[in-house]
Amino acid sequence: MEEFLRIILPVYLVVYFAVAFVWRSVVVYKTTGINPYVLGGSDNAYDYIGVIFRLTFLAVVGVIILFSGFSSVYDYAAPIVWLERDFIRWFGLVLLIASLVWTATAQFQMGASWRIGIDKKNRTELVEKGLFGVSRNPIFLGMRFALAGFFLTIPNAVTLLTLGLGDVLMQIQVRLEEEHLRNLHGEKYAEFCKKVRRWI
Repeated sequence: MEEFLRIILPVYLVVYFAVAFVWRSVVVYKTTGINPYVLGGSDNAYDYIGVIFRLTFLAVVGVIILFSGFSSVYDYAAPIVWLERDFIRWFGLVLLIASLVWTATAQFQMGASWRIGIDKKNRTELVEKGLFGVSRNPIFLGMRFALAGFFLTIPNAVTLLTLGLGDVLMQIQVRLEEEHLRNLHGEKYAEFCKKVRRWI
């Protein structure tokens, strides 16, 4: 199982990054001429969350590189050996695959409204159909699945930290985005919130 994971996890990471960030960004830019990446570089609280998000992602990349290519150094990530069971790791892989499919579907359903961050310059339409009829934040929900999947496939101190930290960051981020959407769409968004739960 470990040898399989050493191969599949880096491949999955590349595919997830390409699908979840690059592909949809290119589609939105070509369709609208708007850069969907709107995370800033200022020192305000919102942009600071973006910095921590990126560091969390880099931590996941780093630990997968260590696991797949530098097994002797990987031990410094403090593996949680009592969780290293095949059935747990298979469940983690199922979560990773479900996350990829779920996230890609939600991004497709967002269409031109998809952004990385909060776009205060360009008005976006409120998406209420598809997965957004089940969850107000399906992309972040998919990302939560992914972090849980990484932890279950390679349980260690780093993946546990990214799971906890990532979840806290997403809880904060969705509240910021919901506040923005409430200001943007007013009563329409308030009605949407009454019908659809924040997560699921």
